[in-house]
Parts: sequence; C-alpha cells; structure tokens
Amino acid sequence: MSQTSKKAAAASRKARIEEMRRAEKARDRRNRILTLTLGTVIVAGLVGWGAYAIDNANEKEEQQAAAAKKPVRGEKSWDAKKLGRNHVADKVTYPMQPPVGGDHSQAWMTCDGTVYTQAIANESAVHSLEHGAVWITYNDKAADADVKALAEKVDRTPYTLMSPNTTQSGTIMLSAWGHQLTVEKASDARVQQFLTKYVQGAQTPEPGELSQRHGGGVGERVGGG
Repeated sequence: MSQTSKKAAAASRKARIEEMRRAEKARDRRNRILTLTLGTVIVAGLVGWGAYAIDNANEKEEQQAAAAKKPVRGEKSWDAKKLGRNHVADKVTYPMQPPVGGDHSQAWMTCDGTVYTQAIANESAVHSLEHGAVWITYNDKAADADVKALAEKVDRTPYTLMSPNTTQSGTIMLSAWGHQLTVEKASDARVQQFLTKYVQGAQTPEPGELSQRHGGGVGERVGGG
C-alpha cells in the first residue's frame, strides 16, 4: 500500500472514530434530557397525587363530620340530661327496651367488639353505653343470616357489643346513650350510619377507655377482636 493510501485509510479511520464519539455524546445528551424530563414528570405526578390524596382525605373527613351531625333516619332520641347516671346494685326499671341510658350497675359489659349468645343484664350494658359503646340487640324475628352479618360487623368494631333480647319490639335494634334505631335487616345502610355516628360519639357522657375505677367488666366474651 502506498504512503498516500495509508494516509487516506488512517484519515478514514479517524473520521469514523470521531463520528462514533459524536454519536456517543449525542446519545448521552439525549439520555440526560430524557432522565431529567422523566424525573420532572414523576415529581410532578407525585406532587399531584399527594395533593389529590390530601384533598380526598379532607373531603372524607368533612363528609364524616357532616354525617355525625345529621340524624339517622328513623332514630329515636331521649334527653340525655334526664337519664340518670348513678351506680346502683338493684335492678332498674327502664322506660324503654332495650334501655338507652339511666342508672346502672357499677360493672359494665365487655364491649370491644363482643358478641354474646345469651341475654345480658341491662344494667351492665347501660354502663357500656355511658362510655360510648353501641349495643346491637335482636329478637326471634331476626333471620340467622342477619344475626351472622351483624356479629361479623360487631367483631370488627371496637366499642360495640351484641346480644339477643326477646323482650324488645323491634327485630334489630341499635342503642347508644340517648339514641336508638330499629331496623329489619342487617343490610340496612342505617346500621353503619348509626355506628359511625354513635361509637364514641358526641353523645358519650364519659368517652374513653373503661377503667377499673368504675368497677369491672362482666359477661362471657363469645366473639370480638
């Protein structure tokens, strides 16, 4: 190969190498741009999602607050100031069945999502209501499927208890301090509305944990978490 040919071949190789280097640099620039763009999009998306989540959470809180103020359709209410709150040792004759408040036993019923298969003492259940529990009761007209569904709901809900009550007039009744609702089916949407509003709700005379200074919990714990 002549000297001229060698110089031409070397120049050609050098040109190809330079072209490869320029192409590599161009790819690097494109990759950096894509990375920065993608990062910006991701950050913007996260910020947007965060704002949406905050707005959604705020909206949910506002809806819950509004629901807490709105009466549950069909519920009955009593003047809480006229419901006695003394601890008594004797049986109490209540003006409503099941009772929604009044003088009661020093011992409360366990109510941390507890399902009882036997009737329980009104006086102990009322003590639980005083501390923000909701008491679900049912009579012989309640379908087995409804009883099961209610038991599962109670099992998942702190500050609730459930028991049979053959003396009540309604098929299924939910009682909180000063408030009561009667329904025919566990699927009635008002069941959850009542629980949402009154479990540790504003009506609670003594909110918070039941403590030994008030007495002792009674009753066999059949279910509950």
